[in-house]
Amino acid sequence: MRAVAMYGAVTGLSSLVITALAVAPAGGTSTADAESYGTGVAAGRAEAAGISFGPCPKAEMLPSPVQCGTVKVPLDYAEPSGRQISLTVSRVKASGSAAQHQGAFVYNPGGPGASSMYFPLAARLPEWKRIAEAYDIVGYSPRGVGRSAPLSCQDPADFGKGPTLAPVHPSPSYKQERIARAQAYAQGCALSAGEALRHYTSLNNARDLDVLRAALGQPRLTFMGASYGTYFGALYATLFPSHVRRMVFDSAVNPEPKQIWYRSNLDQSLAFESRWADFRAWVAKYGGTFHLGATPEEVAISYEKARAGLALEPAGGVVGPGQLHAAFLGVGYTDEYWIPRATALSEYLKGNEKPLISQAAPRPEEAREAENANAVYTAVECNDAPWPTEWAVWDHDNTALARRAPFETWDNAFMNLPCAFWPAPRQQPLDVRTKRGALPPTLILAAERDAATPYEGARELARRLKGAVLITEEDAGTHGIGGGSNKCVNAHLENYLLSGETPVRRASCAPHPEPDPVSLERRAGTPKVPHVV
Repeated sequence: MRAVAMYGAVTGLSSLVITALAVAPAGGTSTADAESYGTGVAAGRAEAAGISFGPCPKAEMLPSPVQCGTVKVPLDYAEPSGRQISLTVSRVKASGSAAQHQGAFVYNPGGPGASSMYFPLAARLPEWKRIAEAYDIVGYSPRGVGRSAPLSCQDPADFGKGPTLAPVHPSPSYKQERIARAQAYAQGCALSAGEALRHYTSLNNARDLDVLRAALGQPRLTFMGASYGTYFGALYATLFPSHVRRMVFDSAVNPEPKQIWYRSNLDQSLAFESRWADFRAWVAKYGGTFHLGATPEEVAISYEKARAGLALEPAGGVVGPGQLHAAFLGVGYTDEYWIPRATALSEYLKGNEKPLISQAAPRPEEAREAENANAVYTAVECNDAPWPTEWAVWDHDNTALARRAPFETWDNAFMNLPCAFWPAPRQQPLDVRTKRGALPPTLILAAERDAATPYEGARELARRLKGAVLITEEDAGTHGIGGGSNKCVNAHLENYLLSGETPVRRASCAPHPEPDPVSLERRAGTPKVPHVV
C-alpha cells in the first residue's frame, strides 16, 4: 500500500517536465539506453500534443458516443526523431460525475495482432457499468494492426482459403509443403515491410503504451491486458514501474524468458489436449441431446468421422478438415462455443451441413483483417526471441508431443514455422521482474484449466511481479475471464479498479456454470446457430 500512497504525492509532477530534465545518451551507449531515452522523448511530445478525439472514421464502424483519434510513436525508439507511425485510439468518456472520475482505462485483448478499438462499446454492458462511470474507456490498435501502420505478409485474397487439410500426424510430403509455405510467408513479410519489420516487437508495444499513457494525459497508467496483452503489460511494468497506477493481467502468458515463444507454444498445444477432453466429456454428458456419443471416446470417433467426410467432400465446397479444426479450436478458448459447435457437428453427421458452414466457412469480407492479424502475430513472435532454425528440431519436438497431444500440436507448429526462417534480427527476451515496493498492487486473473495461457504462467507472473495478487477461477478453462460470466471474478476486478484494493495475496472463485443445452428433440426445425469466430 505504500506505493499507492506515494502515487498521490507525485501526480502533480508532469512527465513532460521529467522528460525535459533527461539528457541524451552519450555516444557508445547501448541500444537499450537509446530506446529508453527515445521513449521519454516520444512520451514528452505526446503529452504536449495530446489526442484530438472526434467522430470515428467509417472504417472503424464505431457508433457515437465512441470517439477516435491518433497518437504518433517512433518506428524505432533508438531514433525518436526518425520515422513516425500513427496508432489509432478510441474512447468513450466516463459517464459518472467529476468526483467519480479516475482517468483513462486502457485495454488490450492480446494476439499479438488484436485491436481493442471496439472496447469502448463495453461501457454499455452491465458488467462494466460502474467501471465506465469512473473511467474513460480507451481502446487502440497496436503498431501494425488495423489502420496503425498496417503490416501484411501476403495477398489477403489468398489468406484463409478453404478447403484445407489439418493432418494430426502429417506425412513427410505434407511437412515439406508446409516448410515451403513458411519460407514463402517469412519472405513475404520481409518484402512487404522492409527495414521496418524488425520494429514489430513486444518491447516496442510496451513503449508505445507509455507514449499512449502520456498522450492521454495520465501521469500513471491504468491498464488491463488479456492473453498476450499480459506479456507486454508485464514488460511495461518491468520497464516503467513508476508509471503504473493499476494493472490487470487477465489470462497470463508465462513470462519466463526461456518460454518466449517456442516453448510457450509447445506448452499451449499440450494444454489444449486437456481442454479438448473437457469438451468431449461435456458432449458425452449430453449424449441424448447431441447424439455424438455417450463417452468422450465415442465423441472423438464422431469428430473423426466428420473429418474424414470433409476430406472427401468439403461442406459447401469450402469447409474441409482444416476449417473444421479451426472452428473447434474455439472450444478450447471458451465454453460459449460448446453448444453451437456440438450442434453443428451433430447436424453435419445427420446430413445438414448448414450450421457447420455458417460457423466454419472462410469469410472473404474478413480476409484482410485476418491476414493483418496473422502478419502482426508472426512478426512480433518471431522478432521477440530466438527460435530453432533447424527443421529437425521442430520435427522431433512436435512429433513427440503429437503422440500425447494430437489435437492442436501440428497446426500450432505450422502456424509458427515462419519463425524458423525469419529474416529479421531476433531479440533476447527481457527478464520480467520487479522489486518489492516498486509497483503498486497489481491483479492477475486466471482460469485453472485455461489452454491458451496455461495456469502455470499466472503463477510465474505472480512470483516475478512482487506484490501481485492472483485470483483463480477454479476448475474452469475460459480464456479471458475479466468482465465475463463469473460474478466473483468481476467483483474482484471491479473493486480493484475502483478502489485499488486487493485480497492479501491470492483468492479463488468457484467456476461459472457450464453450458446447459436444450435437447435438440424439443427444437422445431433446424436449430439456429449463431456465427462465432
